Amino acid sequence: MTDYPASGGMRLCEMFRLVWINIAESKFKVFLTSLGVIVGAATIVQVVAVGHGGEIQVQNEYKTLNAGSINISVSTRAEMRDQIVGGMTGGMPGMPGGGAGENGGRSAGGGAAFGGGGTGRAGGTSGGGVPGGGFFGNSAQAQSAALSATDRDDLSELVPGLSEISLYATGTAAVEGGDLTEETDYTVVGASEDYRQMCNLELLQGDFITEDDESDKSKVAVIGYTLAQDIFGSAYDAYGETLSIEGKKYEIVGVLAKMGSVASGTSPDDSLFVPYATAVKYIFGKSADSQIMAVSADVGEVTDNIAAIKEVLAEDHPNASFTVTDAGSALESATSSAKTLSTMLLAVAAIVFIVGGIGIMNVMFVSVKERTQEIGILKAIGISRREILLEFLLEATFISVFGGALGTAAGFALVPLVRLAGMTVEPLAVSGLYAMVFAAGTGTLFGIYPAWQASRLTPIEALAQE
Repeated sequence: MTDYPASGGMRLCEMFRLVWINIAESKFKVFLTSLGVIVGAATIVQVVAVGHGGEIQVQNEYKTLNAGSINISVSTRAEMRDQIVGGMTGGMPGMPGGGAGENGGRSAGGGAAFGGGGTGRAGGTSGGGVPGGGFFGNSAQAQSAALSATDRDDLSELVPGLSEISLYATGTAAVEGGDLTEETDYTVVGASEDYRQMCNLELLQGDFITEDDESDKSKVAVIGYTLAQDIFGSAYDAYGETLSIEGKKYEIVGVLAKMGSVASGTSPDDSLFVPYATAVKYIFGKSADSQIMAVSADVGEVTDNIAAIKEVLAEDHPNASFTVTDAGSALESATSSAKTLSTMLLAVAAIVFIVGGIGIMNVMFVSVKERTQEIGILKAIGISRREILLEFLLEATFISVFGGALGTAAGFALVPLVRLAGMTVEPLAVSGLYAMVFAAGTGTLFGIYPAWQASRLTPIEALAQE
């Protein structure tokens, strides 16, 4: 039987004792009532862990790129189509037909968007156009443009804001050797000596590609950490071994340290690096996808340097289309995506808390109805409305805080399981504080109305109910 406080008011310790007795007598109901808050608190902990883990993952993925790095590549057919469609309202850039220019190319043959036209730089013949060529009839002309050492030298000379510039090529090639039982396609990067510094690559063993390797078109390779493990069983065992790339033997002169990140769109852990000239001559041939990486001397001038780069390329390749991106924009975009995910998860957590709060409010309404006689007795012995309201409000808050504590513990306990699922999660202690604040706020907010309703009962009405 409940012991009621003496008449003339309720001390705070008596109020807490009464709240504790009422909660202790309905443990299972309290647990069920707090389920929504438990889930909400656990979600808050996980949201913070996933959000923080996403930020760390983004930082790791882009740590090999300098903040001012700029990447230049020939636009793909899909990118060209988007550019053409986007520019349709601005006029028709290049009509079908047209002959070759005097020098075999720069003014030749119409624009990159439409069919027909003469040849480019290498051409000299006139062209009457392909009948019914459609929007992309001359896209092959733009696709035939390729970045070269000449473009690299032009950019280095004409864009003074660039501190470093390098030409490289990427693609896949058939690799055989080591523990491989058959030829397997892997990413191969044709790079020069300065590529390592620009991408902040670290060596576990050996050396990176040298100028002599480049000038001699040497058949040497530097292997990524993970790829070395896959092919030779150990990164350390790969050094000094040989691999066959597209049927030709290459000596492994260096092994990269584990980077776990992305450099210029390529994962160094899973790649083979060979001299650029070697890659173009023996591996990629005419299909080489050459790109240029540059570093802005001043990070604040990246935008101006990109504009200057586009201007130079437009002059050298009037019929081609290029994609110029910078690491800062990529990092900003990736970070924004991680924050968007966190915001969406927080919205889910807020909805869960609201549902849990509604559950607490409903249970408190039932509790008020069940305890009307208790309320009548308390009022009959002189307990004020304010004290009745405070008692029921404390009860709702305690139930919510109890759920918050269980949910916080569950959220941290689930972190290892989420990691097993392959997600990057980094829990923060402050997330437990956030969860408890949300829990306490939910119980207080949704407990106000039932508590107010209990405080409005008159002693006669309350004692008259059975």
